[in-house]
Amino acid sequence: MAGCFITFEGGEGAGKSTQIDRLRRRLEQLDQQVIVTREPGGSPYAEEIRSFLLGGHAKSLGPFAEALLFAAARIDHLDTTIVPALRRGTHVLCDRFADSTRAYQGSLGNIDPALIDNLERITLKGVRPDLTFILDLPAEVGLARAGERRARKGEGADRFEEEHASFHNALRQAYLSIAQADPGRCAVINADQAPDEVEAAIWAALRERLPQLTQTMARPLDVA
Repeated sequence: MAGCFITFEGGEGAGKSTQIDRLRRRLEQLDQQVIVTREPGGSPYAEEIRSFLLGGHAKSLGPFAEALLFAAARIDHLDTTIVPALRRGTHVLCDRFADSTRAYQGSLGNIDPALIDNLERITLKGVRPDLTFILDLPAEVGLARAGERRARKGEGADRFEEEHASFHNALRQAYLSIAQADPGRCAVINADQAPDEVEAAIWAALRERLPQLTQTMARPLDVA
């Protein structure tokens, strides 16, 4: 793959969308080709599955059924959006990916880790993020932020936002465990600080992990 695949993970209200947009703008200023996408979603069929899942329609079917639906959406997303972009040299910034299934349905849904491993193997077909930012903050802070965002937009809580605080505390620990198990891919970012500070931490980690994205300018700097 000629492009780099970067994913953003974290609990509700962690600020993923804000930081993805900031990173997109910084990369585009270096004349990098970038697309932003999300999961579940990111392709027409996957967006339909997203509406079904986040609307809570699959909750009664149990965590495994939800994991299968996320996998189905992910297959279409990969085939339609992610892989074609990477092959043409475009960098992909994705709001959630396979780690979310591992955290939400795997750890919290008590699905056998071996089953999640097999599901990933079949779904991803070897496609893995080059770098994953895990935006970490206390669950209560994230839930408060998510509530404020919904109030501004006049929206209700989705399938996962409406879960109890204990669910979100366990979710945070699940993500930290994922990062601990795969430190070469995952960078944990303290998201309990101002957006500018979070952005700076992400950029510093990107310069360390994927310096080719940050050190090459396609056009010269303007000289005063």
